[in-house]
Amino acid sequence: MGNRTDVQPDRLGQAVFTLAAFAASASWQLLLAGGGALLGRALTGRRGQLCTALASSALVVGLAVHMVASA
Repeated sequence: MGNRTDVQPDRLGQAVFTLAAFAASASWQLLLAGGGALLGRALTGRRGQLCTALASSALVVGLAVHMVASA
């Protein structure tokens, strides 16, 4: 019932779907590239490097405490 092979898809619907998929993919890639550029710019300054170092150190200490506590 749900699989109808006798119906031909219309060309306009196919074109709209293809263009919408292209636009969605392009907008997602632009969002990722722009977000990465902003984040990279924020993290390369002195304050960003300090925050990154402190966060990574806290993560390592937290994982070490968890490992010792679960042993």
